[in-house]
Amino acid sequence: MKTKEIKLKLGLPKGSLQEATVRMFKKAGFNLGMSERSYFPSIDDEEIECILLRAQEMSRYVEDGILDVGLTGNDWICENGSDVVRVSELIYAKQSMRPVRWVLAVPQDSKVKSVKDLKGKRIATELVRVTKDYLKKNKVSAHVEFSWGATEVKALIGLDAIVEVTETGSSLRANKLREVATVCESTTQLIANRKSWMNPWKRDKIENLAMLLKGAIAAEEKVGLKMNVAKADIKAVLAILPAMKKPTISSLSDPNWVDVDTIIDEKTVKYLIPKLKRAGAQGIIEYPLNKVID
Repeated sequence: MKTKEIKLKLGLPKGSLQEATVRMFKKAGFNLGMSERSYFPSIDDEEIECILLRAQEMSRYVEDGILDVGLTGNDWICENGSDVVRVSELIYAKQSMRPVRWVLAVPQDSKVKSVKDLKGKRIATELVRVTKDYLKKNKVSAHVEFSWGATEVKALIGLDAIVEVTETGSSLRANKLREVATVCESTTQLIANRKSWMNPWKRDKIENLAMLLKGAIAAEEKVGLKMNVAKADIKAVLAILPAMKKPTISSLSDPNWVDVDTIIDEKTVKYLIPKLKRAGAQGIIEYPLNKVID
């Protein structure tokens, strides 16, 4: 039986993932209150205590039991070599809903064409362990040094290459850097301490949190679409709709008409609505979604 003193200690990522994480929690049904002067955000769930930490160190604190659960990138779990429970993969990043990439990059005028050309060279990165493993896999011996930040600059002031994270590649291009290879891809992970995972109350709480966050992410690039369709036109309308499963069809007071409700990718809406209208759909309504739970 849970006592009043028990709380789930949740680590939230400070930095590049922070804003996106707050947005996902809101869609999942949790309101987070952030303050620039505090590392303890408020949350409208009295059973959760939040702590704001850098993603780079999150997995170490989860492994040590200082946190029960936390959000961080798979890149930092690997970099720290942390032994944690990977509860759920949550594919969202600072700017997009795609994995991020750690890439090997060099100045645009560099003679380096592949990782093989970096034998005996100097490489700067925050992701030292993963970079060394990548070089070892490619049988390349090079000097890898830790970068404290502003990594793009290092390749422009004398180092031979860098390994840096990117979503769109725009920062690399702006700094006149050229991608040579992808070292690894990374997604956001919800991770748990192994002892906490064995606690029935904490595990239930963590699994519920994972389900709600996954539902919020699944809804991020989708919308709902409702419309009225004459029964004579229903076959033509259904042929146009790409649904997650099958559209919901409900009877209306007029026996010759039905209501059609479905969920589709938001990026396809602008192409589908004109087609649906021409196929006979009327009263078309597009609406946003907070969560999609399979």
